[in-house]
Amino acid sequence: MRRWDEVEAFVEVVRRGGFSAAAERLGVSVSHVSRGVSELERRLGLPLLHRTTRSVRLTEAGRAYYERCSRALDEFHAAEALLVQEQHEPRGTLRITCATTFGERFIAPLLNELLLRHPHLGLELTLTNEQVDVVGEGYDLAVRMGNLKAPSSLLARRLCDRREYVCASPEYLGRRGVPRTLEDLKQHDCLLGTNPIWTFSEGGKVREVRPEGRWRANSGAALLDAVRKGLGIARLPDYYVEEAIARGELVSLLERYRHPFTGVWLVYPAGRQRSRKLQLVCDFLVERFSGQPPWREHVPGQ
Repeated sequence: MRRWDEVEAFVEVVRRGGFSAAAERLGVSVSHVSRGVSELERRLGLPLLHRTTRSVRLTEAGRAYYERCSRALDEFHAAEALLVQEQHEPRGTLRITCATTFGERFIAPLLNELLLRHPHLGLELTLTNEQVDVVGEGYDLAVRMGNLKAPSSLLARRLCDRREYVCASPEYLGRRGVPRTLEDLKQHDCLLGTNPIWTFSEGGKVREVRPEGRWRANSGAALLDAVRKGLGIARLPDYYVEEAIARGELVSLLERYRHPFTGVWLVYPAGRQRSRKLQLVCDFLVERFSGQPPWREHVPGQ
């Protein structure tokens, strides 16, 4: 009999007031319980129970041992019950990180909706344009965009497609002309975000361009405002500009060089089984993003 079984047999004998009742509670024979308690006493080197034909009583050492083991056993059963219950009703706090604007517009509202359905779930959402260390900083899930280069310590699940547009306002193009090739970008004011490299596809090969300009920010919203006001040419994700392009407020440029769709990804630590709550959140987000991404719902012609 394993050590934990011996302890459980001892605790149940005390709680039920005898070996027969303990055996019935545990679903084993009386001799099995008796052997377990005897082996526990032998291993500890002192008696835990005074036995008579009619009753059992705790020794002084047995009482001290029972008080601690009883609490430990209750905690063990409570932990098991919690895990079993989580399979039916997820609970606990999820730590999630996402890029700021994408998180504010599309991820946070969905997570809030999910929490209304599951009152035992908690959320700690960090919105940042910095790429955090998911494992090192203890995150359960990260939402990442672009060409994913995840280390082996992470697993990824595709959430949806994502397009990148190079665009400018009609007013800017009227003043400076329309770039027709990637080399033409050298003659234009480029508005720069956090990524200093613009990726294109030319002749079936990936081509990277490092544009130059006098304007730079780590905010997509600020970048969108600058390109709307005619300060230059910008490269922005679809959820920022598709509606403005459809309305003619911005013009999509260099479309024949557009890099194939990149993705939006759910990224989480590898090497351990996903919890029920993490599985629930991933499935929920993938379901809600299936089909047409939410930012295209209001784009004319989409």
